[in-house]
Parts: sequence; structure tokens; C-alpha cells
Amino acid sequence: MPLILASRYFWPLAALLVALVSGSPAVALVLGALLSLIWGNPQAAFTGKLSKYLLQAAVVLLGFGLQLAMVLKVGFSSLGITFFSIAITLGLGFLLSRLFRVGRELTTLLSSGTAICGGSAIAAIAPAIGASPANTALSLAIVFLLNALALVVFPYVGQLLGLSQNAFGLWSALAIHDTSSVVGATAVYGPQALAVGTTVKLTRALWILPLSFVFSRLNRQKSGAKVPWFLGGFLLAALVRSSFGDHLIWWDRMAEGGRFLMVATLFLIGAGLTRDSLRQIGVRPFFLAVVLWLLVSIASLAAVASGWVKVSLP
Repeated sequence: MPLILASRYFWPLAALLVALVSGSPAVALVLGALLSLIWGNPQAAFTGKLSKYLLQAAVVLLGFGLQLAMVLKVGFSSLGITFFSIAITLGLGFLLSRLFRVGRELTTLLSSGTAICGGSAIAAIAPAIGASPANTALSLAIVFLLNALALVVFPYVGQLLGLSQNAFGLWSALAIHDTSSVVGATAVYGPQALAVGTTVKLTRALWILPLSFVFSRLNRQKSGAKVPWFLGGFLLAALVRSSFGDHLIWWDRMAEGGRFLMVATLFLIGAGLTRDSLRQIGVRPFFLAVVLWLLVSIASLAAVASGWVKVSLP
């Protein structure tokens, strides 16, 4: 088995096989992680890079399943919600850093990853604050673990509490770190949950740019954040569906392809969890990230369940 794992071709082929046989985002993520932890992943750098591009492609394809009017309405209506959730999360993160005695650099990375979109936010904020490679890797490892847990736990909590699809989609977009796990969790819950969760999550991801700019100015660094091109692709796909409604069967197939690709991508993301990354995790940063995530999850769940914050499909 280890010799097979050393081949670059093994990992994408295994990801496609898991997506074909299972179709479950949670199962794909867990299988990828178990395979990597038990036998190792000599191609961790390759699978990490591949999963990044496949994730972006999957998000674009999912846009073919949505009407542009719905995407714009949900996106604009959630701008204020995402802004305040990000501001509150960052504030809580820096307060907790005093309690757990975690340094400012690591706190900034963990709080940004929790507030915006997990690994993507960490990757963008790290050069903006001149973060060390060690702190960046540590933050990514912690966020990965919590992200994987959310993908498995959130659908069960939503069903237990009887959340509507709209409510679950909004809650997932506000409380789950990475776009991949938001899409995975909401896809399991239902098509409306997927539509709301994906749109709000991508709206939340847009805040990477201004936040990176602010942090870079505060730390006198050049901002390393780039415009996430796949957001434009997502909107373009929704525009194509809205403009050429006579070909809905083709657009539905494209969206289905996006969901299939997302499952395969989650297998590769799971394969990025290695023994070395687990060894890097420190106790105090881990507890800071866990407590922050729990506070954000519980507060956002209460706000969504009570109807205090909401978005609706047109």
C-alpha cells in the first residue's frame, strides 16, 4: 500500500472512485484523512495544491444550479450579516487570546480563519501580517480539524433542531470555516440549504480583501491577498443559467458535476491531514480556536433559529 500511495496518480483516482461509490462529502473527507493518517501521504503537497484548484472549479460549476437574481438577492441581503459576524468573531478572538495567552500573530490567523473562510483566509492574511511559516502551518492544521468536525456534526444538529433548509444554510455559512465543508454540509441537508449556504459563504469570503488590506497597513506589510477569481466564475455560471433557460437540463448536469467534484475534493482535503500536521498543534492555540468556534456556532445558531438574522430565496 505505501508504494501505491507514493504515486501521484493514486490520489486523484481514489478521490474519483470514492465520489462515484459513496457520494457523501463526510465519508469522502473521513476516508481521505484515515488513509493519510494510517499509511501516510507522500504526495501531501500535490494533493493540497490539486484540492485547491478542484475546489474552485466545483464552486464555479455549482453556480450553474442557481439563478443570478437569487444569488444577488441573497448575497446583498447577507452583506451586513457577514460584516457583523466577522467583526464580532475577530473581537472575541483577541479577547480569548488574553485568557489562553496566545500571541497576537497566531491569534490573528486563527481568528481570521474562523471569521471568514478558514484556510483561504489564513493563506491571505499570513503575508499581510508577515506571519511565520510555523504559525501559518499550525493555524491551518487546527482549522482543518474543526472544519472536518463541522462537516460531520452540523447536519445532525440541524436535523435534531428541525432547522429549515434556509436557516441551516445560513447557519452553516456563518459558523463553518471553509467553503468546502459549507458546501458539503448543506448539500447533504438539501438543495435550498446548498443555495443559501454557498451564496452567503462566498459573500463572506469577499471580506478577505478589505481585511487583508487593513492588516497589511497595520503591520506595514504589502497585502498578499488576491481577488478570488472563482467568485466571478460562480456569478457568471448563474448568469448563463438565467440567460439560457431553454437548456436547464444541461445546467443541472453541470451543477451535479460540481457536487460530484466537491466530494472528490473533500477526499483530497482529508488526505492533507498528516501525522506531522497533528504534531504541530499546541494545546493553548487549539483550545482558543475551539472555544472561539463554539461561541460563534452557538451565537449564530441562536440568531438564526430565533429569526433575528435571516435570508430567504426569492
